[in-house]
Amino acid sequence: MDNNKPSESGNEEEMKDSLTEEREPQQETTLVPEMQEEEIQGNPSEVHPQAAKGKNSVVWMVISGVLAAALIVVLIYPPFGGGRESVASVNGTDISKDELYNELISLGGESTLNSMITMKLIDQEATKANVSVTEKDVNAEIESLKTQYGGEEGLNMALSQSGMTMDSLKKNTEVQVKIRKILEPQTTVKDEDISAYYEANKATFATPEQVRASHILVATKEEADEIKKQLDEGADFATLAKDKSTDTASAASGGDLGFFGEGEMVEPFEKAAFSMKIDEISDPIKSDFGYHIIKKTDSKEATNPTQEDKKEDIRKILVEQQVGELSTNWMTELRSKATIVNTLEPAEESADTATSAADTESSTKE
Repeated sequence: MDNNKPSESGNEEEMKDSLTEEREPQQETTLVPEMQEEEIQGNPSEVHPQAAKGKNSVVWMVISGVLAAALIVVLIYPPFGGGRESVASVNGTDISKDELYNELISLGGESTLNSMITMKLIDQEATKANVSVTEKDVNAEIESLKTQYGGEEGLNMALSQSGMTMDSLKKNTEVQVKIRKILEPQTTVKDEDISAYYEANKATFATPEQVRASHILVATKEEADEIKKQLDEGADFATLAKDKSTDTASAASGGDLGFFGEGEMVEPFEKAAFSMKIDEISDPIKSDFGYHIIKKTDSKEATNPTQEDKKEDIRKILVEQQVGELSTNWMTELRSKATIVNTLEPAEESADTATSAADTESSTKE
């Protein structure tokens, strides 16, 4: 990570601490039961540095239920016999399907199979409840995540830093929506619940005035003046940022720093950005990091939504919370009632599972 961002500290370590802005999504997506410890991907990932003042922080991806199958491909075929066919050879020595299968199983096949079992149970319950998830449902959730991450670019960056793709996100989102649709009829959200949530979180709904800007950072006034001259003559800002800016983190995206509010940038940088018109390019601005040429690209007015404005958003958040509370017991009950034969588990454990499911079914009939 490049340290040459607008900040009040001249010390390199302090600069690192001052660059990252914490962005927390307003709601959490329900975790798929039985996947929460071993099978969820999407580890904490740092947000693109915003040249902000304050402590260094990370953003946790609020994307859950990623199957271990995304990392390990298990060959689904009878594990005993029929697997001696060669899939590769090294200097004339074959590697058989059996060897490949056994290696993949040892690397995570059991957890992957458990994920697949969980997904099959969820699909079966969705069929029973006549629940389906459309592409429109998934896209609506993706748009909500884009808003939480400050736009499509912010979400894509978070996905990239977490080792995920948009396709895997959509698959996992489909699972979340399916669970919510199954369990939502069991939830109850009253108007007084919405009112209490709004009052407790009123400050988080308000947003200050924000601007979006790009910059080109160089060490000397002479360099900055030469770049400004090229820009005045029609050179492309993003291209020059990629070629010239010493802030390599933002240079990769044409100098873009994203949206920021007051108090997030060092004073000279912030004062200039907020006073400019959209698409205006500044003269060189000096800070502790060097000389910045700033281009203001967008702005957002301050907002202070009422309870009525946020009513449906809050209702969705509260439903998600209740679904999360219900889902663990729901999945435990599904597994206890199901007849599951798992050939990757030890024979004794598999037998115990089958016996437990049979006993449960018998007592239910009685």
